[in-house]
Amino acid sequence: MKQEETKPEAESIVSETQPAASVNAAQTVQTAETTEKEALKEEVEALRQRVKALEEYIRELEGKQKEYIEGWARERADFSNYKRRIEREQATLAQNITGEILKKYLLILDDLSRAMKMRPKDGEAASWADGIELIYRKLQSILDAEGIQRIPAEQEMFDPMRHEAIMYEESPEHESGQIIEVLQDGYTLGDRVLRPARVRVAR
Repeated sequence: MKQEETKPEAESIVSETQPAASVNAAQTVQTAETTEKEALKEEVEALRQRVKALEEYIRELEGKQKEYIEGWARERADFSNYKRRIEREQATLAQNITGEILKKYLLILDDLSRAMKMRPKDGEAASWADGIELIYRKLQSILDAEGIQRIPAEQEMFDPMRHEAIMYEESPEHESGQIIEVLQDGYTLGDRVLRPARVRVAR
């Protein structure tokens, strides 16, 4: 009698404990899933923060890159300007030195030119004059090769930038300010007046 009563009680205890175990297992699974989701959310958020930090870093690098490129371009432009300025200064210096040297030869050219105006026509002196003319032409060709050019002055209007007035005088055959006579030829070297032409000018 006692054994029969004990069996139903045991079955009742088992039947009562099974639903409780199922509930606990479900709760455990649900808790695990929630924990996993929260961990994933945290991991996603961490990745987002990392991506954001990387994007900011990239923007910073792009800004520095732009700054460096602009700085490099400015430095390159400054260097090009400096190089051109130095080249211009060297060219000007070389022209000035050349001009000062050639300027001394203009005096010799003046003497030869005056000699040619008074050259004898006949006799032994005529052949001597031919030799002087040859020297004159050689010197003139050397000066031409160096870029020395004679300043036109005959019958020109007086230009104080290219001519030097030695005297002013009345001349009914000339306009006021017109050059009457060239007393000494003037020359240029490039854009520079090496020596102004000395002239007589009409009033």
